[in-house]
Amino acid sequence: MFDTMTTTKVIGAFCGALLIFMLGNWAAMALYTTGGGHGDEHAASYVIEVESDDEAPSEEAGPTFEELLASADVGKGAKVFGKCKACHKIEPGANATGPTLHAVVGRAVDSVDGFSYSGALEAVGEQWTPENLNVFLADPKGTAPGTKMSFAGLKKETDRANLIAYLSTLE
Repeated sequence: MFDTMTTTKVIGAFCGALLIFMLGNWAAMALYTTGGGHGDEHAASYVIEVESDDEAPSEEAGPTFEELLASADVGKGAKVFGKCKACHKIEPGANATGPTLHAVVGRAVDSVDGFSYSGALEAVGEQWTPENLNVFLADPKGTAPGTKMSFAGLKKETDRANLIAYLSTLE
């Protein structure tokens, strides 16, 4: 009735499988653990001490937007405008999906005749100054929630400065 050989094999197979799982767990922990060891499994592997120098700036400051705009390349801005061409025209009075961008720099917000605005752009400001355009072009939906403009934005500040310099020439 009770076969000791079969029972021994079943127990041996169970112990062998348990040993394989334990070794697999140990190997995975050795490969993928970020712990610092010595009992604290959740500590960082390396601690880097940083000396604080109050006179040194914490971040390297790049050029300001005004400096970028002063040294902007109108030719590069015309190339960046290629991203805007699908919805905007630069001819006076020529509205498309978006309003004409002719003489946009310095123009009042929501002021193109014959274009139906969503009203969300009023959050940007009263006038399309280079600074307002810079903020808006970085993140249109974040700057003016509810705007009809579906463009994701220009992430590089140099691209925005070049584009604004180009748009400044369209008067």
